Amino acid sequence: ARDGMYQREFIVQSDWMHHGEGLQLFHRMNLSLGAEALYAARARRFAGLYLGEDPAAPNYDPALKLIRSMQNGSRGPMLRAATALDWVGDSFEVSRFVAQHGEKTYAQFLDHYAEYTDVAGDHFLNLVATTLPTIAYMVANESKYRRWLVDYMEAWLERMRRNGGVIPSYVDYRDGRIGGPENRWWGNAYGWGFSPVNPVTGRREDRNRIPRAMVGFMNAMLVTGESKYPEAWRTMMDAVNAQARTVDGRQQYPTMYGLEGWYGWKNQPWNVGATELWYLTMREEDRRRVGENAWIAFLRGEDPSYPETALQRDRETVRRRTAAFRADRTAPERRLADNMLGHNPATVGALTQLMQGALVPGREGGLLHARLRYFDPVRRRAGLPADVAALVSELTDTRTVVTLVNTHVREARTVLVQGGAYGEHRIESVTIDGRVQPVGSRLFRLQLGPGAGAKLGLAMRRYAEPPTLTLPWERNG
Repeated sequence: ARDGMYQREFIVQSDWMHHGEGLQLFHRMNLSLGAEALYAARARRFAGLYLGEDPAAPNYDPALKLIRSMQNGSRGPMLRAATALDWVGDSFEVSRFVAQHGEKTYAQFLDHYAEYTDVAGDHFLNLVATTLPTIAYMVANESKYRRWLVDYMEAWLERMRRNGGVIPSYVDYRDGRIGGPENRWWGNAYGWGFSPVNPVTGRREDRNRIPRAMVGFMNAMLVTGESKYPEAWRTMMDAVNAQARTVDGRQQYPTMYGLEGWYGWKNQPWNVGATELWYLTMREEDRRRVGENAWIAFLRGEDPSYPETALQRDRETVRRRTAAFRADRTAPERRLADNMLGHNPATVGALTQLMQGALVPGREGGLLHARLRYFDPVRRRAGLPADVAALVSELTDTRTVVTLVNTHVREARTVLVQGGAYGEHRIESVTIDGRVQPVGSRLFRLQLGPGAGAKLGLAMRRYAEPPTLTLPWERNG
């Protein structure tokens, strides 16, 4: 990146763990912007980097249906072995900064990436890249973006079937062969067999970034509504846990795979992506994979105090982080990009779960997956109108229960209630006080008088509508 970190407004070359983290804001700002013209143009252009539409960035092989390297971007793929210099950049004086990973010298930074050489070929991390065509598809419902997403995901499902149900981390870019000529399906940096030495501690650390791959499966479910995508993830979970061993009478489960087979043993079943899997399927067998989860317990009627305790927890986080950044005396020129993340007081996890019945978006770079969203038709903006409160208290495959209250004692409020973050869920009917009102749409309008509120039971058909970024007042019909 000596000629610039960005080219045509996109990172020149990086892996999709870091692409995804860097694009979090871009991926979600559409929740307020909708399909605004400049945003839509960027969304199409960024997606084009992976559809073969940009000759300067040949990241995608349409014949083999693969992204040619885990290092990719606006200057195309890296098809050679990476060096530590590729990862770290030119020499700098480490003592000028507060390095959070413990490195004290530039040499230690280079040592950190000494084993990060294998990057050529497709990698499950590249599934995060599916977010770009997904956004472009939602801008104007253009079929080419949906077709690319389906083709790319189908190729990955086939690789999983041929690899015993487990998604590989290395697919040879030259011929599409899983694991290349040596069948090292676990290869590549951040793959199943990636346990490099931490130069600060001298110990090997397992750095399998498989959780990021779930983003692609969720995007595919959002766009197509087809259950085969979460089903493939469930099959992988079963395949990994089937490798369990017994030590001193106790079951242990692997998390890694390398030359000598499975390793990285833990005492709990491998449940990466379990919460997301349950959210997509709403099946009881998938809920059991999650383990203890206070939010899910609340939705099942098992923990009625959760809203209060969750909001109190988040308020305490706001207080603690605000105090931390006010007390921080680090000079601005010594701070790196990550230094302030732990001090960011914006804490919306409980609100996201309780108001929208949604998964809290992580840093992976995925989209918002929500049962409901709200719009203010008077001010023509996303979100609840002023003074309106919402609480989602039940989620099943076909039913959502939400309480909406207008806390203003003198003025009425109007709220638009949408099924899904992007209108992907159809609301079949609304039940209030035993009265059923047919809807048959992704959206309905609710009038709330001064100080009025109601508990609504929504009959829903999930993933029945094509997702869209078009705001309600800009839609046709």
